[in-house]
Amino acid sequence: MPIQTSTHNLVQDYYGHQLQGTADLKTSACCDASTMPEWLKPLLARVHPEVLSRYYGCGLVCPPLLEGCRVLDLGCGSGRDVYALAQLVGPEGEVVGVDMTDEQLAVARAHQAHHTEVFGYSNTRFLHGYIERLDELGLEPASFDVIVSNCVVNLSPDKDAVLAGVQRLLKPGGEFYFSDVYADRRVPPAVRNDPVLYGECLGGALYWNDFIQLAQRHGFADPRLLEDRPLEITDPKLAARTGNLRFFSATYRLFKLAALESACEDFGQAVIYQGSIPEHPGRFVLDKHHDMQTGKVFAVCGNTWHMLQGTRFAPHFNFIGNFDTHYGIFDGCGGNLPFGARSESSSGVCGLAACC
Repeated sequence: MPIQTSTHNLVQDYYGHQLQGTADLKTSACCDASTMPEWLKPLLARVHPEVLSRYYGCGLVCPPLLEGCRVLDLGCGSGRDVYALAQLVGPEGEVVGVDMTDEQLAVARAHQAHHTEVFGYSNTRFLHGYIERLDELGLEPASFDVIVSNCVVNLSPDKDAVLAGVQRLLKPGGEFYFSDVYADRRVPPAVRNDPVLYGECLGGALYWNDFIQLAQRHGFADPRLLEDRPLEITDPKLAARTGNLRFFSATYRLFKLAALESACEDFGQAVIYQGSIPEHPGRFVLDKHHDMQTGKVFAVCGNTWHMLQGTRFAPHFNFIGNFDTHYGIFDGCGGNLPFGARSESSSGVCGLAACC
């Protein structure tokens, strides 16, 4: 049996039959809704209880400024994130969910009418398919403003194909905003081939530096880390199988911007956040190292400039400087393990640093 087919069968069985609810998971990969910011709790309160009970993600993937956007959720499962995002994009937007597990999609589709009645509009679709084969789903290239995924890319046997599909479907200036599981080193075959560890999102976890190279290989030159936290393996037998490996749940954002460089270059630029993004009046957090207070001049590298000026965030910033003079590498850029060190602005909220 081909490796891809075998892996798909394993994942479909684990999430379609072996897991009956969030409580069946054996790691701390799933966040409890009680850790969510107050403004997000009402959104989840409007999602059907059965949909919530079948949630297996590692954060709520909800970047700001989604009203009117077209969003794609890779590995949408029972639809929790789809129905939360549907409220953020509003009646003028659309959220499309893709999943390969029939049992999960059945739950998501069974409650579409319920959510249409609760929201007062219908703006969701669910497609059966594989995130490595997005070109087979009839989705137009460059047709999505934002693509999200919640603890699913690690389950894919062909991560290159996933990133290639994301690059193809994003509009210029769009972003891939997703939470997933990473390892502090390359996962050995004994862990990678363990069906339970794979189903628990550990066996397929990428070494973080391999992920950076994967993203760059597919045109995402400067991946930005928003939030991370160490994962606990609560089952002692499973923990013993992983040895000295350390796993982290992390949220990254990748922008589709042709102008991005592979390093943060200094052009003497700065931005001023206007405080005009809904739910973010006092500050805007682009990533773990860019917490911009309203009205304060904030020095940025050329890549950060493009991430703000070339995207939907541009109307909410004033831009200072240009690209006429290059001053070398931007201070603070490095290549060490990115997880664990907390910035002063880190909120401790799982997978939501950019939403706080």
